[in-house]
Amino acid sequence: MSTTAKPGPQSAWQSTARLIARWLDRRERIDLLMESLPPEMAGAERARCQHLVFGVVRHSGRIEGALAGLVAHPPRFVTRAVLYVAGFELIEAFAEGGDTGQPARIVHHAVERTKELASPAEARLVNAVVRKMAAILQGQRAPGPVAPAEALAEYFSHPAWLVRRWLGTFGAGATRSLLEWNQSPAPLYARWRDRSTPAADWLQASEWGGFYTVPSGRWPEVGPLLKSGSLYLQDPGTRMAVELLEPRPGESVLDLCAAPGGKSLLIVDALVTGRIVSLDVPASRIDRLKENLSRTEGVEAALVQADLLTGAAGVLAEHGLPVKYPAVLIDVPCSNTGVMRHRVDVKWRLQEGDFTKHARHQGALLAAAARLVAPGGRLVYSTCSIDPAENQRVVEAFLDRHRAFVLKKSAIAVPWIERHDGGAAFLLQKA
Repeated sequence: MSTTAKPGPQSAWQSTARLIARWLDRRERIDLLMESLPPEMAGAERARCQHLVFGVVRHSGRIEGALAGLVAHPPRFVTRAVLYVAGFELIEAFAEGGDTGQPARIVHHAVERTKELASPAEARLVNAVVRKMAAILQGQRAPGPVAPAEALAEYFSHPAWLVRRWLGTFGAGATRSLLEWNQSPAPLYARWRDRSTPAADWLQASEWGGFYTVPSGRWPEVGPLLKSGSLYLQDPGTRMAVELLEPRPGESVLDLCAAPGGKSLLIVDALVTGRIVSLDVPASRIDRLKENLSRTEGVEAALVQADLLTGAAGVLAEHGLPVKYPAVLIDVPCSNTGVMRHRVDVKWRLQEGDFTKHARHQGALLAAAARLVAPGGRLVYSTCSIDPAENQRVVEAFLDRHRAFVLKKSAIAVPWIERHDGGAAFLLQKA
């Protein structure tokens, strides 16, 4: 880890501090914050900035705990951001071991950057606070196996209410594994789509067929492959729903809640020939869905912008498309509790009441999707949640009200066991 980045408006460290200041002030989504970086920041500097931003947000609860009591009055957001970035660097340094001089260099670097970002007076505050924070963080040890939810929540930087929910659902051992999983940086996975050529030799094969790990430092090669459609950045966990649906060559498949289109492309590659109809509400992610569907070959692709809950069948008919399909996939909006490892800010945006709200909406979406399934057809309901309230209970309630469907198969992935993103998928067969 290097803390000696040259000062300047585009340095990774200073850019990180500015982005974290915005996050602390407005809690903007991290993906949108990263998109706001100037295009001229590329390569190692951009990667370093992302590493720092994600690390700060991932560990912000622990950093806040260490800072509690050290600052009588919260400083300006930019100065507070410096404290958070230095806090993450200290956590990283203590976890890695390394030489004993690293904490002192982190303190010095934070002080110098504060002089540029804020003022000499605030730099003196940073000097005093970061030194004390270093002693606190260095002395911390992970809570024991029977630690209370509050202790686990602070050390592993999760909301205490969420940790309590997981303890009640999964038990102490699994919850600890999940917390540790969420706090570890996620590798970058990609799927090779070009049937005419083998995967690039610098991609590292994974245990899941067709999925590869992208090594760091390869973005100059990744970019053109993404643009051509040969490569698609995608976690292996996304394959579960499509494997359950088992698209058959020549079929017409309806993908609901389709944006940004990763599962649509998986369906296309499984079909080889046939038709994919991808439907979602008009929103910001539609552009990415359009772009992804433009990279289909051999399969007819149609994009439909409509609200599934308000007459999707009519919109399909207006486009000259079928209103009943032999295979339908609906990947519903959810809590994202299975993908918190790489969506590091989700845990801070999630509210306790969201599970009930999501389940109600998911049930309505599933019922609407069922109306678009042809007799004898297949319907797959999927989420990137690991919570039973959004998975088993939604499906059970649906089956109680829709006797024409039966549950044929299900797949539930918990990330600390499967070693990829978590989620669930249920194959429902219509009579």
